[in-house]
Amino acid sequence: MKTKTVIKRVVDVALTVTLLLLMAFQVTEQFAHEWLGITMFALTIVHQILNQRFYAAIFKGRYSPLRVFQLIVNLLLLLSFLCTALSGMMMSRFATPFMNGLLPSSVVRQGHLAMSHWSFVLMGLHLGLHFGIISAKLKNKAVKIALGAAMSCISVYGFYLFFKADMLNYMLFKVPFAFLDYEKAWWLVILENLAMLLAWGFAAYLLSLIFRCASKKEKRKTAR
Repeated sequence: MKTKTVIKRVVDVALTVTLLLLMAFQVTEQFAHEWLGITMFALTIVHQILNQRFYAAIFKGRYSPLRVFQLIVNLLLLLSFLCTALSGMMMSRFATPFMNGLLPSSVVRQGHLAMSHWSFVLMGLHLGLHFGIISAKLKNKAVKIALGAAMSCISVYGFYLFFKADMLNYMLFKVPFAFLDYEKAWWLVILENLAMLLAWGFAAYLLSLIFRCASKKEKRKTAR
């Protein structure tokens, strides 16, 4: 494996782990949360540099439904990350206190809550678009079926947690404050966040399969 590929994988894993920790404010609390946010911002910049070929190819080639979906998810994810980072910096007490108060705190707080939850969902979708690569490497059919069944169960539970936590209202700017359970064990908070992230990832993977099937059918019709 090439050095650049290894670095990409390390950065991708670091981004995912950092996001899970950022979504667990009751575990990390304010000081660590802010510096994790700065870390996430830095990792996002590194990720863009390592994947600059994606931007160079935007205006090249034919756009299938899957490619359109990938482009929309990736661009919205980058935008939501930037909005989350900037709004977080404007509320910062430790990492970037010089940006505190640039906008009304109520506006920044609600915007940060909404954008962070959009980032979480879009990150799940982004990860799911790469699940196909992992699936293609699995040659054992029984393993594929078992993994698919496990992911289905995790996804059902993840979406249950997502709606139970009222995250959709966060995304729609309807909730001004975060309601967190400080009594829940830290490992359970992380695992539940992971389940929700994987749920969106699996949804994107299934959607990508539908897009691929549709593209194959279209090619067959064109070939006739």
